[in-house]
Amino acid sequence: MHNPKYDHAPRVPEGDSVDLAALVPGTGPVMLEIGPGRGMFALQWAELHRDARLVALEIRRKLATVLDERLRARGYTHARSYAEDAGLVLPKLGPDASIEWVAVHFPDPWWKKKHQKRLVLKDEFVSQLARLVKPGGTVLVQTDVESRAEEYFERFAAAPEFENVAPEGQRWVDESPHAPARSNREARAIVDGLPVWRMVFRRRA
Repeated sequence: MHNPKYDHAPRVPEGDSVDLAALVPGTGPVMLEIGPGRGMFALQWAELHRDARLVALEIRRKLATVLDERLRARGYTHARSYAEDAGLVLPKLGPDASIEWVAVHFPDPWWKKKHQKRLVLKDEFVSQLARLVKPGGTVLVQTDVESRAEEYFERFAAAPEFENVAPEGQRWVDESPHAPARSNREARAIVDGLPVWRMVFRRRA
């Protein structure tokens, strides 16, 4: 149901091409977060990295709005949250090779067959990240669903632009490269002793 309370949710500028500089001011390296949810990772990351910039894309207007307001309230002018579907926005973003890091937290809570079209992490998503991430930049994907982890890993492993950074012969990394910043769900899983499958892929030169 539409909630007019969040009609003012921050949105990406209209048009077929959107410069990242229009989304967050500054000249520092860019972190792109997909699915910030309640925003714990974004808030912690922004506190730890004052010399970098963060753009968070959250499909739920309420959560995106609340997070953006919290970022502003803390004076984090180098970080913004936008109420957008990442799958629709990524093709518009530019310039190419302009993002240093990407973090995708526990994506795709869609299990019914009729909802498969809503999945974020598909081949086109990987292709867009290959275009946007600069050589040497990294993509972190983490999930608490093993079957989804295997699916995501295969998608990135099949992309020639990316290489797995886990130790040889392994798929997963034990810790997020962005710790101690945590997503809400990641922190909850750690407290509950639940497994989290984390993969990190580096953009090849």
